[in-house]
Amino acid sequence: MAKSTGKSLVIVESPAKARTISKFLGSGYQVEASIGHVRDLPAGKKELPEKLKKESWAYLGVNIDDDFDPVYIVPDDKKKQVKKLKDALKGADNLYLATDEDREGEAISWHLQEILKPKVPVHRLVFHEITKEAIQNAMDATREIDEPLVRAQETRRILDRLYGFDMSNLLWRKIGKRTSAGRVQSVAVRLIVERERQRIAFVNATYWDLEATFKTASNESMSASLSTVDGRKIPSGKDFDSSNGQLKNPDLLLLNETETNKLVARLQASDFKVTKVEVKPFIERPRPPFTTSTLQQEANRKLGFGAKRTMDAAQRLYENGYITYMRTDSTTLSNEAISASRELVRSQYGEKFLHPTVRVYKGKVKNAQEAHEAIRPAGTPFRLPDTVRGELGDQDQYRLFELIWKRTIACQMADAKKQRVSITIEGGGATFTASGASIEFEGFLRAYVEGSDNPEAELANRERILPQVSEQDSLAAGSLDPKSHTTQPPARFTEATLTRTLEEKGIGRPSTYASIIGTITDERRNYIVKKGTALVPTWRAFSVTRLMEEHFEPLVDYEFTAELEDFLDSISRDEVGREEYLKKFYFGDASSDRHNVGLKARIAEKIDQIDPKVAARFLLGTPEDGEHREEVFVRVGKYGPYIEQGERKASIPDGMPPDEMDLGKAMELLESSEVVEAPIGTHPDTGKPIYLKVGRFGPYIQLGEPDDEEKRNQGLLRGMEIGDITVEVACKLLQLPLTLGENPENGQPIQAFDGKYGPYIKCEKDTRSLPPDVSPLEVTLEEAIALLKQPKTRGRGTPKEPLRLFELPSPVTEKEVKILDGRFGPYVTDGDTNASLRKGMDPNEMKFEAALDLLAERAAKGPTKRKKKATKKKATKKKATKKKAAKKKSPKKGVAKKKS
Repeated sequence: MAKSTGKSLVIVESPAKARTISKFLGSGYQVEASIGHVRDLPAGKKELPEKLKKESWAYLGVNIDDDFDPVYIVPDDKKKQVKKLKDALKGADNLYLATDEDREGEAISWHLQEILKPKVPVHRLVFHEITKEAIQNAMDATREIDEPLVRAQETRRILDRLYGFDMSNLLWRKIGKRTSAGRVQSVAVRLIVERERQRIAFVNATYWDLEATFKTASNESMSASLSTVDGRKIPSGKDFDSSNGQLKNPDLLLLNETETNKLVARLQASDFKVTKVEVKPFIERPRPPFTTSTLQQEANRKLGFGAKRTMDAAQRLYENGYITYMRTDSTTLSNEAISASRELVRSQYGEKFLHPTVRVYKGKVKNAQEAHEAIRPAGTPFRLPDTVRGELGDQDQYRLFELIWKRTIACQMADAKKQRVSITIEGGGATFTASGASIEFEGFLRAYVEGSDNPEAELANRERILPQVSEQDSLAAGSLDPKSHTTQPPARFTEATLTRTLEEKGIGRPSTYASIIGTITDERRNYIVKKGTALVPTWRAFSVTRLMEEHFEPLVDYEFTAELEDFLDSISRDEVGREEYLKKFYFGDASSDRHNVGLKARIAEKIDQIDPKVAARFLLGTPEDGEHREEVFVRVGKYGPYIEQGERKASIPDGMPPDEMDLGKAMELLESSEVVEAPIGTHPDTGKPIYLKVGRFGPYIQLGEPDDEEKRNQGLLRGMEIGDITVEVACKLLQLPLTLGENPENGQPIQAFDGKYGPYIKCEKDTRSLPPDVSPLEVTLEEAIALLKQPKTRGRGTPKEPLRLFELPSPVTEKEVKILDGRFGPYVTDGDTNASLRKGMDPNEMKFEAALDLLAERAAKGPTKRKKKATKKKATKKKATKKKAAKKKSPKKGVAKKKS
């Protein structure tokens, strides 16, 4: 038995959190980090114990035959950390599990207790901010692990595994590799695809009106828009039917350009006067303090942060004691926080900006057990943003802290008082309307304006002051400008609007939105790409969504997904059990009034019914004239989407959004594809035809017929256009890589290449990039030799000057800690471990402690595993074994038996 050290072991999730908490605990506590989850479901059958690998459910890691009992394993990259925790526990008198107080945190504590098997008292330590007072209060009020919260997290994990593994296996077989399905991700993709469908179906309309400038008797100007002509109202964008571009109300007056110009001529000789002045005072109240969802939305709008970037910065702020817990759906503030906010309003802005009574915000919190405070600055009194700027590890943290601070303060400030002014102007049978707004008292807007980083600039932009006029005042018409307007399709989702929509529909929970968006925008899946801030679905996303809608509609139904979230909440409140629900979800329920086919049976039924060609083909239309009148389709192929019309095919340019593809564009691509099908000439040495083709990634040269096994392709050099390509230029391109001659220093050949990152020369393993003005077709041997003698300016062999060198050595390796510029961005190293800096981290602003945290997290994961390349002989043998096994026993229809 280990000798007691008289210390207590405290376990948290991250090194940063451990370091912050250790500041507030005495020498009698040892604080260690678990580095996230220490146990999980196996990634596949190979990770299961040998005795379980032959079970039919082994690929799931969930025993579906025994009340969906999960099998947990310690991943290889966590074994080192688990051993460290076990060793630390040996001499401890108490164990404090201080992970986050949400479902994930509760589950981590439960798994730690299960793995460590402590023989000393175990205390669950919970707090929503890391300050000395909060930690002390938590030590005085420890509790046991919340079993219902753990069951809710476990049930979610099981559901995600059942749904994700089985559906993803089917998608791999029917759509292609790296496709995946998920309980929330598939619904999120469907939302984005549906919005793109609306854009495709949208029919725009054009309408005209007038923008007039009038002058008062005191020579003040104001702008006004045409609203009626001879008693008929002028339409606006909302008055048109998006499906056909026609007016919903035929009584409205739709002007064209000619009619608008005639109206201008008619009104130029008219007299105008003010017929009505309306002034409507109103107030604007501050928004509630941040929840996880509203923080992500506002950081996206105001700071341009994606959900992951926001949550990464918030996580660091929380772990270092600057804000309260960042995963919450509560808008509540503690009494201490309210007092701190109100005191700051008095001191920073003055008594008149303070709301006369305490503002209390009540949000819809579905799970009372998980309802923390809103996100606010930690501790009381609140520290000012400028006082913490020098302490924060990077600019992202500072900008996010300032945003949270301002929103928290503003919520206790006075209402903004405004007024709207509407002036009606008539003359010549036409009516114009001028609208204005003024701020009578800024109130909370002095501190925080929704959607802007600069409150004063935003205040100026929001105000539109109109001249003082009275009814019957005469006005002189200055300019009368005809304006053309075109209706616009519904805007694509951004990360902010997608987060808001998911929350409104009850899909997912605040803590999951960042990971959902990260999953669907993962380049490997090729579902969603970003165009600016807009989320654009690919044709592959269309294909997956159509398959899910036609064959597994309940799984992507918005209400079903929201109800499932409510069910998980009920488990966390210990109101229901999970076994019956899981059985109905997976195996079905034949006894119900409405027969419910479970996931397993549905997949078994659909596996042979789903035709991949149908799911991957989208009809664009049929040409009414021309030589080719067959139907035209978009087809999603193995190497990307393309246009298909009978035997004719054409690549879709990479990056073209689906809503830009129509029948006309498709016919253009088909025609241009046929134009380049004729060879541009014959190669003088081989006699083979030379083709100029246009592929997914642009134009290229092909030597040989399409069915020639020895044909070769060569891309155009950067800056080359199709019109520049002659037979002579094509032949030069096909010479690449071009041998320039021998290197006099070693007798080895020097070659010129056109690579992925631009042209370069190479001699054995030594490479140098060519200057921008030197072509690989024209570089001389002398120029190449001179370049090779110069030191490398980039690449792995280049000596690197550190971007930052810290004064203190690593407490672990005792070597220098420095930040270097790597191939994939800056990283920190202590001589043994390398850790990439997160997006938004500035090497010049990074603190020494933050660098050590990154290194500790990376070291805990263990060395990176490199996949061994199978030899050809082994691969052939494996293939033959599979064929032999297939002959002995044909695979069962239904659920696949291993993870793809």
